[in-house]
Amino acid sequence: MHNEDTYTGASFSIKNRTTRLVWNIVYLIFFKYSPRPLHNWRSFLLRLFGAKIGKGVHIYPKVKIWAPWNLEVHDEVGVADGADLYSQGKIILEFRSIVSQRSYICTGTHDFTLKGHPLYTKSIKISKFAWVAAEAFVGPGVTVGEGAVVGARAAVFKNVEPWAVVGGNPAKFIKTREIKD
Repeated sequence: MHNEDTYTGASFSIKNRTTRLVWNIVYLIFFKYSPRPLHNWRSFLLRLFGAKIGKGVHIYPKVKIWAPWNLEVHDEVGVADGADLYSQGKIILEFRSIVSQRSYICTGTHDFTLKGHPLYTKSIKISKFAWVAAEAFVGPGVTVGEGAVVGARAAVFKNVEPWAVVGGNPAKFIKTREIKD
């Protein structure tokens, strides 16, 4: 086990489960069906549940969020409809990062070498100017480096270097990202 790993055991505390129940009710009634332009409203709801949300954030209504209190979203971040932020552990989305539709950002996994397959979590960071393209998977403990691009439907299990473009399953380096003016 690494220092950043957090074993949660077989289940979550009553407080965690109760808060998630209340969040799911609020999500279904007030978040999921809110009009697309109401980004500030959704940011407000997420803050009510402990998320750290910056300015100019665009989190769309059909984004699934497991535990808002484990989200840290910096300024001008975009998270598209259908993205799943499976935030059993901490997810950090830095300045101007983008998570495209139906991407799955997953902080939880299980230790299959132990009886009972206990759950543990590892934080994920999507660094500034990085883009996780449509239907990509980012696994526990991964850092997507500054300006990196995770290609559509890629599966990322290891850190992505800054300004790298990766794709495939498992994701492999394709080229260096260059920004043209």
